[in-house]
Amino acid sequence: MVENQQLHEYLRERTWELTEQWYGTLDKNQRGIYSTKNPEEIENLKRQNHDFHVLFCSMFSENQQDFSQEFQDWIEEIATDDGHLKTPIVVVIEEFFRTQQQYLKTIAEFASQHKEKVTFEQLSKWNLAIVETIGKVILEFTAQNTRVAQERLQNQQQMIVEMSAPVILLTKSSGFLPLVGEITTHRAQIIFEKTLKQCAKHNLERLVVDLSGVPIIDTMVAQQVFQLITGLKIIGVKTALSGISPVIAQTAVHLGIKFTDIEVYNSLAQALKENGVQLVQ
Repeated sequence: MVENQQLHEYLRERTWELTEQWYGTLDKNQRGIYSTKNPEEIENLKRQNHDFHVLFCSMFSENQQDFSQEFQDWIEEIATDDGHLKTPIVVVIEEFFRTQQQYLKTIAEFASQHKEKVTFEQLSKWNLAIVETIGKVILEFTAQNTRVAQERLQNQQQMIVEMSAPVILLTKSSGFLPLVGEITTHRAQIIFEKTLKQCAKHNLERLVVDLSGVPIIDTMVAQQVFQLITGLKIIGVKTALSGISPVIAQTAVHLGIKFTDIEVYNSLAQALKENGVQLVQ
């Protein structure tokens, strides 16, 4: 860091002025948090910006020991903030660069007011320190923002997968499991675990597994289905399959997949009818 206590005090006295100037010139038509009209969100946005200025100008202070850690905490707050996560990252980075211009301009004004003390070399060092620090902040923010966004996406995908294996009760002793979409190895494991738990919880005797929503079946998917049927058999649940489309049937034949010793129906309606469940017309 480039120390200069007088410059630090000059900037520190203008932190709120810098915040109001920043917000006043902010493009409110941008997507994300910067377009908010919610008074509480605007107040929080200004508070976050002001906290940045307090931390940033401390780089010129004689007491900078905690500068890096405090800035790390601020970056983490912004990177995990819902408003900023919903804002395109390029828009956030543009605001960092606008703030950089604020500092370059403010320091130029300070240098102009103290011509007798500030040399060109010193001003150049300050400018370089500002650009380097903003660059580090942008890199760290980008890394943390990307990490948090990926974690949220993975959690959402996990939640979707876990919700995609619902056993629907038809009678006190029977139910059906509609499978929809691609069945990956991970999803198949979730389906296996949740189906067994739900069948045991409801003391089911029969379960119809409907495949009409599965676009394609391969050896892996067939193997997972067989494992599910075997697992259900072990806990006393008899399983039937329904909704095997012509495409899936052709694929199964080509792959040599055999559904021997398994009740197979061409539609869910037929499967339910054969298992004593009447659908309301």
